[in-house]
Amino acid sequence: MSYFPDRGPAVAALTAIMVGGLALTGCSLPGADQTDVAWSSAVPDGAVEQTPASISPSSPLPSTSTVSSASSDAPAGSADALTALDTIAVKGRAPKTGYDRALFGQAWADDVSVEGGHNGCDTRNDILRRDLTELTTKPRTHDCVILTGVLDDPYTGTTIAFQRGQKTSTAVQIDHVVALSDAWQKGAQQLTTAERQSFANDPLNLQAVDGPTNILEWVRVRVSDQAAR
Repeated sequence: MSYFPDRGPAVAALTAIMVGGLALTGCSLPGADQTDVAWSSAVPDGAVEQTPASISPSSPLPSTSTVSSASSDAPAGSADALTALDTIAVKGRAPKTGYDRALFGQAWADDVSVEGGHNGCDTRNDILRRDLTELTTKPRTHDCVILTGVLDDPYTGTTIAFQRGQKTSTAVQIDHVVALSDAWQKGAQQLTTAERQSFANDPLNLQAVDGPTNILEWVRVRVSDQAAR
């Protein structure tokens, strides 16, 4: 089964188009669900495994064939994304008034219109399968539920051994390149609930990362945000 293509240049263009502003990096929001859900959405063995989360984009990408290259020296595909971003007006951040995680629907929902939706497997396990190697899966879940694997963490450069469990799943978290609260302030409040749920589960904006580092980065961003007010 094929899962997800290369996401690098697509993330920038997708985010800019979805929220109508520049894409700013975000990190997981402690308190939001990052639940390991079994195939067909049942929680295996009655266990609910939660780790901090965060959020972001979805919606169709513009055809890269209609976008010219910004620089011959840029990596393949990145010039297209930069060119697309140059066409987006840069505006100020709207207030966070009214933001609530629930407005982006069920965390890690399979009922979404982005790639991976309606494949019988929740988004968290989809991303673990995509980003980890040396995988083992729970029997009789159509290879949906990831039990173990190895992550080459793109943030720290370290290798992390993942093992599913109440006390171990948090070692690997799913980071959203653009946080939901950030997206809310840049136009996501104008989307429908279904569009926001797809946005929150879009694999183009999701990355499996080192859990503790993800939490520390979230705290740093929150402190910086508070200081800027």
